[in-house]
Amino acid sequence: MTDISTDILVVGGGPAGLSAASEAASYGARVLIVESDLQLGGQLVKQTHKFFGSRDEYAGTRGYKIADILLSEIKENEQNVKVMINTTVTGYYSEDRTFTAMSGEESYMCIRAQRAIVAAGASERLIPFPNNDLPGVYGAGAVQTLMNVYGVVPGKRVLMVGAGNIGLIVSYQLMQAGVEVAAVVEAMPKIGGYWVHAAKIRRLGVPILLRHSIKEAVGERVVEGAVIMELDDKFAPTGQELRMDCDVICMAVGLSPTTEILSQAGCRMKYVPELCGLVAERDRAMRTSNPDFWSAGDATGIEEASAAMVEGRIAGLCAADSLGLPVKMTKLDEYWTRLDHLRAGEVGSKIRAGIDKVYRDKWEVRLDG
Repeated sequence: MTDISTDILVVGGGPAGLSAASEAASYGARVLIVESDLQLGGQLVKQTHKFFGSRDEYAGTRGYKIADILLSEIKENEQNVKVMINTTVTGYYSEDRTFTAMSGEESYMCIRAQRAIVAAGASERLIPFPNNDLPGVYGAGAVQTLMNVYGVVPGKRVLMVGAGNIGLIVSYQLMQAGVEVAAVVEAMPKIGGYWVHAAKIRRLGVPILLRHSIKEAVGERVVEGAVIMELDDKFAPTGQELRMDCDVICMAVGLSPTTEILSQAGCRMKYVPELCGLVAERDRAMRTSNPDFWSAGDATGIEEASAAMVEGRIAGLCAADSLGLPVKMTKLDEYWTRLDHLRAGEVGSKIRAGIDKVYRDKWEVRLDG
């Protein structure tokens, strides 16, 4: 068993984790990034669409290009950053403040870190229905990975379940790859994603069926079709059903924050529907009730990657400051101004309401490290 020590452990190498690592390392902190995937970048590496937001968050740039930008920042501070890919943090033991991790399938290690930034992202949700274990039922993230990372189309005709941003964007990417999208079904009475994404697929003739969901997958050995059903205002089936031919059912029904390590660390947690699950309470520094732990990105609540990057900057800045390093704390106000801009207006109202439920102005513990 290998023992590793570092100043700051960053759990997750996606947009939040990379931003946190580059920020902290730029002030001289020794940073270890642990990423379970085979490459850094997280969801960015599979996102071929252009980002919204502001110039500071690379608006107008495609997601995979943003990943390259963040990786170049890590490269600039490589003397202070160590990266471990294909490695999963498996637990935290508070009695000796030690993390355990598994690299590949055989290498087991202990990691001792003075500070930790949990940017572990999120996991895809699925919904139960008969035959949902047939080959051909995918999560939207898996479809994006197949197409945009490996260049493999998942099938010929897809039924998309969910009209949030992910469902709409993946539908358009499928069509760009030559795959037919039979329909997008959405249980809610309105589209959850940005209208600009919905308009793209509507112009191409894809029906978006609101107040509809999937009842069952059809097929013996693989997906051959699906039965969809209409829902009333209480989300109960109305009796109106439709059989639709398809060989792929793609589930884009939401994400759940990955927060197990935060729970193990004794961080004060709260279930917040607006943030899509169980998240840690935190202060303006993204610091949790455990003064050695910060959180950023989808692990704090499901939001756009642009916000995740800014949260990562805040966590990295403040974690480095807690170690006594000469950081520029004036940047904290700048980063919050950028976050507030990203969350402004009606689109960000849900996020703002959720954050109000977990924000703490002052902890009842010492935060001087």
